[in-house]
Amino acid sequence: MARIVLHEEQGPIEVKVGNESKWICQCGLSKNKLYCDGSHNKTKDEEKGKVYKYNPNGTRKLVQ
Repeated sequence: MARIVLHEEQGPIEVKVGNESKWICQCGLSKNKLYCDGSHNKTKDEEKGKVYKYNPNGTRKLVQ
């Protein structure tokens, strides 16, 4: 079953594990979930209040 999940964050969150930092994906686009792989860079020019659909190949479409 497919579902649509809206993500508003455009970058990862840092989580400290001992002396090491782990970056957790918040944009929902990472291919290495739950870790950030830099895919959030695709969201930098999104307009606030707009909804986008990202396709598996990385392209996006304005939904509303």
